[in-house]
Amino acid sequence: MSVFTFHGGVHPYDGKELSKDKPIQPITPVRDLVYPISQHIGAPAVPVVKKGDTVLVGQLIAEAGGFVSAPVYASVSGTVKAIEPHLIPGGSKCNSIVIENDGEYKEVEYEMPRPLEEQSREEILEAVKKAGIVGMGGAGFPAHVKLSPKEPKKIDYVIANCAECEPYLTSDYRRMLEEPEKLIGGMRAVLKLFEHAKGILAVEDNKVDCALVLEKLLKGDKDIEVKVLKTKYPQGSERQLIYAATGRAINSSMLPADAGCVVHNVDTMCAIHQAVTEGKPLMSRIVTVTGRAIENPVNFLVRLGTSHMDLIEAAGGLKGEPEKIISGGPMMGIPLFDLEVPVVKTSSAILCMDRDEAAEFEPSACINCGRCVDVCPGRVIPSRLAKFASNGDKESFEKWNGMECCECGCCSYVCPAKRHLTQSIKTMRKQILADRKKPKPAPAPAEEKK
Repeated sequence: MSVFTFHGGVHPYDGKELSKDKPIQPITPVRDLVYPISQHIGAPAVPVVKKGDTVLVGQLIAEAGGFVSAPVYASVSGTVKAIEPHLIPGGSKCNSIVIENDGEYKEVEYEMPRPLEEQSREEILEAVKKAGIVGMGGAGFPAHVKLSPKEPKKIDYVIANCAECEPYLTSDYRRMLEEPEKLIGGMRAVLKLFEHAKGILAVEDNKVDCALVLEKLLKGDKDIEVKVLKTKYPQGSERQLIYAATGRAINSSMLPADAGCVVHNVDTMCAIHQAVTEGKPLMSRIVTVTGRAIENPVNFLVRLGTSHMDLIEAAGGLKGEPEKIISGGPMMGIPLFDLEVPVVKTSSAILCMDRDEAAEFEPSACINCGRCVDVCPGRVIPSRLAKFASNGDKESFEKWNGMECCECGCCSYVCPAKRHLTQSIKTMRKQILADRKKPKPAPAPAEEKK
């Protein structure tokens, strides 16, 4: 097998041995379920139910609020208890639909789609849009938007991100081992949208068993191939993945479609397969519950809206008091200060750590060692960008290509001075992006000639 990769990156301890051999287990919710109306990039969904309404599994409870938006569906049957602000994994509050679970799981009747080979491009796109599918690797971009580039004939590659490079996470690994047909089925559905495209299943070489399973199923298939990538973080980052799999480079001002590529996560591909073959909306996902502070690391099939606390309890609870709990992985995940938050479409893992290594050291002065430059996949100078960020110097930050940072955390990981490089750069990038969205002031009227 050839092994493909990119410039830079790091090799952190991956912790995957804790849960990689744990098969997917379905979990039954035990309390009310909470559905934030914004689980995606774009306009929030609009509730179509009210307090007191009875709902079924698979029933639409919030419709898309625009083209760049996604609907939300009930994953249990029961009664709408409230529509109110609720804490979400990011730490803010979002208007949410709360459903009291009746425990009966009565389901709507789904309209069975035609066989995939008989479906038109428009039918497939409509099925993905109607199902409320978004990027489930963390970005949350509505899938139907990503699958609708301006020039579909220029798409050469559809890439399934099977790298799962973030430490500790094993949900995609289990999907590929246990349900490879769904991943391949999703890829075939997406390839029908682009007449000239080839499919690539991009798998890191620490998952050779998955690569072999997929290659066996694809034997003789001329449209889809498995490409084995070097195990390195952030191999699964969109820009790095595209370069490793195709040799094509993109920057912050480009979309993957500009390089003739479309990229989707494993879980997203499986959700697309379900939508176009069964007519079912996105109502569940795989979540890895892991870490040294969890009693029994596991991979759960979780109904959206389930509390993080319920997942931890179902995994045997905590071993004493954890130092940090993260939604997602240790490199790009979000620390949680409250476990009463719901699983949403972009929730990939709950990581319970017995040590908070990042908090054990106080940052000190930069020693100009250059390690951050060596590992940066964006080929920028993180130490300098962090200095510009701390000084509020937006002009210099942009001049030195600060917007090319993908916020992967490699620079902070290797910094011997333990400086919070990624955090500083991330904050400045958010400020600049917010400034770009602000309406420009109208030009002052010219003085009237006397």
